[in-house]
Amino acid sequence: MRSRRTAVLGGSGFIGRYVVKRLAARGDVVPVGCRNAEEAKFLRPMGDVGQVEPLNVALDNETILPVFLAGSSAVVNCVGILRESGSQTFERVHHTGPAVLARIARDAGVERFVHVSAIGAEPRSASAYARTKAAGEAAVHDAFPTATILRPSVVFGPEDQFFNRFAAMAMIMPALPLIGGGETRFQPVYVGDVADAVIKCLDDSATACRFYETAAPKIYTFRELLELLLQEIRRKRWFVDLPFGVAELQARLMSVLPNPPLTPDQVQLLKRDNIVSPGALTLSSLGITPTALEVMLPTYLDRFRRGGWYERGQSA
Repeated sequence: MRSRRTAVLGGSGFIGRYVVKRLAARGDVVPVGCRNAEEAKFLRPMGDVGQVEPLNVALDNETILPVFLAGSSAVVNCVGILRESGSQTFERVHHTGPAVLARIARDAGVERFVHVSAIGAEPRSASAYARTKAAGEAAVHDAFPTATILRPSVVFGPEDQFFNRFAAMAMIMPALPLIGGGETRFQPVYVGDVADAVIKCLDDSATACRFYETAAPKIYTFRELLELLLQEIRRKRWFVDLPFGVAELQARLMSVLPNPPLTPDQVQLLKRDNIVSPGALTLSSLGITPTALEVMLPTYLDRFRRGGWYERGQSA
């Protein structure tokens, strides 16, 4: 029996690696397109010899993409950035790149296309991240009308850039900032659940042309998420209210840093709730029971506790 070939773009990223692991476990041959194949070699042991192969492939390379996609029956695009850097702009990564990929995938005879976007994608958003995510969704559907779009809320898991970042800040800072007063609402979703949703959409043709907002049902404010974080790592820290205007000014000043902790565009994103739209298709529409945030945080935040797993409730 001929193995199914499923190409994954952005397979070495946070969500992508979980998608690759699931595809390999079920026997798919998985070519993985990424920016640095050498750094993505950790993906190879997820499958048998030659089953998972990281390759240097740019999302908009019209010369390499046809070769990369040749023989693939499905494509998953997990490429995304949280901040711009050099040639990695929101417009290129979220909009024009996916447009090229979807067109070439269609011309290559690919049967299924799953595109990972984000809750909050909106053409008129003040955030360039959200605007380009919306433009990318439209471009993918124009080029590949049967594509399925997934829109995750904030994604959590061992490699996340939310809880890990704020936990690291709590280790060295006496207070944590509540941007906009900490009232922005989120529905964090476990990375494994997003990967499971990708697999479900690849396998079920009834999901073609549909949008799914992947999020857990419980809604938290930004303040509540930080309180939960501090409770988990057993550390007491003050909260400092940071109005949006002040946060944006600070973000502009920090933008000169190589890896700024906050960007002006992220401040714009925080001005709107990141929750499921009324009537949207969700994880439950795919038959997936969301994993609770409280269940997973203890599995990867112990390194931020004083004493790790052996810490006995003493607060720092």
